[in-house]
Amino acid sequence: MTRERVYLDFNATAPVRPEVLEAVVRALGAAGNASSVHAEGRAAHKRIEDARAAVAALAGARAEDVIFTGCGSEANTMALTPQLRVSGSCAAGACAVGVARPVTRLFVGATEHPSVLSGGRFAPEDVEAIPADSNGLLRQDWLAERLSRFSVEEPGAAFLVSVQAANSETGVLQPLPEIAALVHGAGGIFHTDAVQAAGRMALDIGALGVDMLTLSAHKLGGPQGVGALVLAPGAIELGTPLVRGGGQERGRRAGTENAAGIAGFGVAAELALREISAYPARLKILRDGFELRLGEVLPQAVIFGREAARIANTSAFAVPGLRAETLLMALDLAGMAVSSGSACSSGKVRRSHVLAEMGVAPELAEGALRVSFGWASRAEDVDSFVAALEKVVGMLISRQRGRHAA
Repeated sequence: MTRERVYLDFNATAPVRPEVLEAVVRALGAAGNASSVHAEGRAAHKRIEDARAAVAALAGARAEDVIFTGCGSEANTMALTPQLRVSGSCAAGACAVGVARPVTRLFVGATEHPSVLSGGRFAPEDVEAIPADSNGLLRQDWLAERLSRFSVEEPGAAFLVSVQAANSETGVLQPLPEIAALVHGAGGIFHTDAVQAAGRMALDIGALGVDMLTLSAHKLGGPQGVGALVLAPGAIELGTPLVRGGGQERGRRAGTENAAGIAGFGVAAELALREISAYPARLKILRDGFELRLGEVLPQAVIFGREAARIANTSAFAVPGLRAETLLMALDLAGMAVSSGSACSSGKVRRSHVLAEMGVAPELAEGALRVSFGWASRAEDVDSFVAALEKVVGMLISRQRGRHAA
């Protein structure tokens, strides 16, 4: 990537790492379908299986429990299905759902990614949102009470809970082991969307206590268009595949594999695991340095989720009285790539459901910006961005005063 612009939108997508690009190009140049038995096919198959092992290692899982998908959203949709069955012990050893119990209810965090909030393959009436507090932490008291009522209202039925590891907008971390203990203690199944957490904190599917875990390559510096659903050892049967056809991915996801994308995913996962002992600390230095400078030049700025534990690379803030859409355009012209944290597919800015759930006033939420650091970020990026932000905010405030005085 060029250093002429400052890119601070790693939560949207990370620039592809050079090592990943090399692996993808090499795989694209190789012939062979991974389902073919000839030498070229076997070579393609090996690239996929090597990547599977690398992604499994990143999640603390077994290679045979990694299912490659087209993206994180597909992996979430695959996981969120009422056809789930438990064939053995759950990840934390406390899940007693049993093979025959139907999964009739899905509970999702109110601050989740839209692919989880949509409920996957559950009917809308079977999906309930777990409320969050002002820090963005899900209310475990609410969940405990609701699960207690569920066992009475629907005896013989099972439920699924989906809670993200790290919020993409605020970076707030959910206490997954605590929630997992609550879910498994009530006889449920637990899924986490770990897309924003992978590579930015250590992940271990067993230690976290989750039964299913979602990953996405392009948040790690891998290619776009490839994700994974990781299962706890021997616990979960997914039922009817989301994509049906051939027997790829052990019959759990049909379709010719994106061999080049998967190869790149594997390299990105290897690099992330290799750097995990030092990388989060480096990100935190950048994030904390930015927030310190922000407070110095714009003391009126509000940082969201600051009182909760957050992923090391993310800072969401607003300058009262200024709209995100105006700030984003001005910053883009100044060479700064950041996000509102709530952009829809058309690129327009809308009010964040995350900040709304946290009780942030609409007029403040409309000004929310997100800065997210990653593998290519440097200290000089912080300097450049803070200088540009101070200049842009000063210009916009002067314009507002001029209009009011007219």
